Amino acid sequence: MTRRTDNPPEATDTGTRPKYAVPAVEKALDILELLSAQAVPMTQAQLARALGREPGELFRMLSALEGRGYLRREDNGGYTLTLKLFELSRTHSPHDQLLRAATAPMRELVDTIRESCHLSVLHRDQLLVLTQVDAPTPIRLSVEAGSLHSAVDTLSGQVLLANSPEAERDELLSRRAEFQRKTAQERTAYLAMLQKMKEDGWGYAENARFVGGRDLSVPIGSAQGRTRAVLTIASLQGTHTAHEDLFELLPRLRKCAEDIGRIAGIA
Repeated sequence: MTRRTDNPPEATDTGTRPKYAVPAVEKALDILELLSAQAVPMTQAQLARALGREPGELFRMLSALEGRGYLRREDNGGYTLTLKLFELSRTHSPHDQLLRAATAPMRELVDTIRESCHLSVLHRDQLLVLTQVDAPTPIRLSVEAGSLHSAVDTLSGQVLLANSPEAERDELLSRRAEFQRKTAQERTAYLAMLQKMKEDGWGYAENARFVGGRDLSVPIGSAQGRTRAVLTIASLQGTHTAHEDLFELLPRLRKCAEDIGRIAGIA
């Protein structure tokens, strides 16, 4: 009996494609992701057109997904998602997943840059600090994990709003007194600031909460995703360990955010 020693062929796709292609799995995920994005029933023919496939290619996959309870076929022949994926997702807290994904990258970042760093999300119209890693220095800026802050007035909150869907952002702002008490001119300037942050892919603020404070923030996750977070370096000016130019740390901060997003599956 001979044993094969050759390795399976590697996929030629680049970027975020897997190293080894699994066509059946990718076909199933394409169907689930498309139905999730469209949020309306789609027939086998409509799915095939949207995915650039032949209808016959999808028949067995649709039958399998329906049989496992992930899809339901309507009377008109259209397929729609059931609640099974939602129920599966509910067994794992997205915050717990984020925390596990962030632990090692954040610790490595802080050990390298010697500045404090915290991870935050939006929670009930406010900014919730999920975790904080303190700089290994005698004098440092620390933000308490579990604390709630204004999503409108903090840099972290602004970066999250800037990278949220416009309708979701506007709905939150309509409920917040910090935004509603601004003049029409101030609101216009605020929204322009958020747009600039979105285009830049980062946000920076000095003396926002107190004199001497500096924040540099980058988003984690995609604007289309339901789980989004922000990673922020919080620094004190004037300390002997502080970086004179915080922007020197932007590449490392972005790399850390990308690592967290990739590990958590929300990149």
